[in-house]
Amino acid sequence: MINVSRDIVIPEAEVRLSFVRGSGPGGQNVNKVATAVQLRFDVGRSPSLPEEVRQRLLRQAANRITADGVLVLDARSHRTQDANRREAFARLAALVRAAAVRPRVRRPTAVPRAAKERRLQAKKQRAGVKRGRRLPAGED
Repeated sequence: MINVSRDIVIPEAEVRLSFVRGSGPGGQNVNKVATAVQLRFDVGRSPSLPEEVRQRLLRQAANRITADGVLVLDARSHRTQDANRREAFARLAALVRAAAVRPRVRRPTAVPRAAKERRLQAKKQRAGVKRGRRLPAGED
């Protein structure tokens, strides 16, 4: 079980893991042991995700989701398979947790009348300064 939040729990049965050879650190084992983890999670068909979280996750992680709606995460920064597996689960939980946060609704506000008047007053003052720099009408 991957505990994302109080309300969202993803069973490990919904997640497919495959192990491949990692390209990072590992010394002599790097060419022999499959330590890198590729995690696949079907966002489109998962019964564990509420619909609004699913839609936000599909939008927010669009570059990591295949055309079939499967989220693909690679974890290969550690030397051991277990550490990479834990990292992949943590990254999945972080992505779902971020998608679970409802965006705040922006309520448009009007510009206050005092701010408009200050802006116009500043423009008039600046225009007056520039007007004062001009040569009188008959002089060239």
